[in-house]
Amino acid sequence: MKEVDARGYPCPQPVLLTKRVVEDGEKEIVVMVDNRGSAENVARFGEKAGYQVKIEEVRGDFKVLLKKEGEGSTEKPLEAETTCEAGSWKLLKGEVLLISTDSLGRGSEELGRMLMKVLLNTLSENESLPEKIVLINSGVGLACEGSDVLEAFQTIVSKGAKLLACGTCLNYFQLTDKLRAGKVSNAYEILNTLLTAKKILAWS
Repeated sequence: MKEVDARGYPCPQPVLLTKRVVEDGEKEIVVMVDNRGSAENVARFGEKAGYQVKIEEVRGDFKVLLKKEGEGSTEKPLEAETTCEAGSWKLLKGEVLLISTDSLGRGSEELGRMLMKVLLNTLSENESLPEKIVLINSGVGLACEGSDVLEAFQTIVSKGAKLLACGTCLNYFQLTDKLRAGKVSNAYEILNTLLTAKKILAWS
């Protein structure tokens, strides 16, 4: 039985943590969360992924038990964003955010990193989001393991925005296996995303 401690994590993190374990093929999972809303989100995700689900309250926390009998469904698990509570955000169709660096603006690199963190965290909570975000050059590292804005990107993706990380750039920085939000993309997809965009906002 696999245990996931998601207490202290805001939505949609408990669902995203559960999704990773589900994708590893675990048949029995226990997820601990600290509020009923998160418990219900995880439970809905588990049910849609083919698990039997039970919620128990344990000393103020909530335990979500997920169990799959036999081989279960062979379908790919649902995306985490389909199970989070509905928010007030909206996607701006045709709008693309291009991020080509991990430090925003010219001058102090330390200040640039601070600005990038502030803006991405703000974007993750914003009412409007670009339909797609493209990461190139050192910008790909922002969505990788160890990034201090990784949670912001995971939240943005959970709300429906598409995150495309340049595969060539990931290979160059030896980060391909460390991408934790969005997907590895290629020059063809990125080029056509930019060519067909109604509006491009560039952070560099």
